[in-house]
Amino acid sequence: MCSRYALFSTPDVVRSAFGLSSIETFPPRYNIAPGEPVAIVRPDHAGQPAFRLVLWGLHPSWSRKPPEKPHLFNARAETAATRPAYRGALRHRRCLIPADSFYVWTGTGRARSVHRFSPRVGGPMALAGLFEHWLGADGSELETMAILTVAANATVQHFHPRMPAIIQPAAFARWLDCSAGDGLGLDDLLAPAPDDLLQISAANPALADPAREGVELLGPGDDRLL
Repeated sequence: MCSRYALFSTPDVVRSAFGLSSIETFPPRYNIAPGEPVAIVRPDHAGQPAFRLVLWGLHPSWSRKPPEKPHLFNARAETAATRPAYRGALRHRRCLIPADSFYVWTGTGRARSVHRFSPRVGGPMALAGLFEHWLGADGSELETMAILTVAANATVQHFHPRMPAIIQPAAFARWLDCSAGDGLGLDDLLAPAPDDLLQISAANPALADPAREGVELLGPGDDRLL
């Protein structure tokens, strides 16, 4: 968890919210799934926040083979500093992932439901992430990311024990600053979000199909569409 999220704020809203000097145009997305191109904000060579499109599903830079599938799409914040796949990125390659909502499923079979969590004051919010740059022996390159997760707060824990780590705007610069190269002193940022930060609404069960897109996925929908 999280395996789906949405970003439908306009590029201008994202540029303003994340303090970007420029931004690429991108369409609204209501059903972002692992393996797909996603927007991140990371430091540029001058240490300023910059917009970048990468693939969701982190592939370690030290891997000798290209990825077969995006299986590292979440990283537990509690163990990222010691896991070989994540520890280098936590020290040197931290990023923010703009998101207006994330989704959580409960139940099984036909009784399965999907719930949308979004900021009470509107989006976008910033999910904590790690990114990697992989270079293959043939010269091919790949940039990827993973979302850091933490224990759920009181709002989310009734639906799932984990949630994405959410970085508050006042801490953006601190999270992105990797100049120390050690990843220390970030525990207060990698904590459950305040209980009153998020609101819950029913979302469309059709979100289970990663090929489905559209604003109708934000509502409860009709499971006959599955």
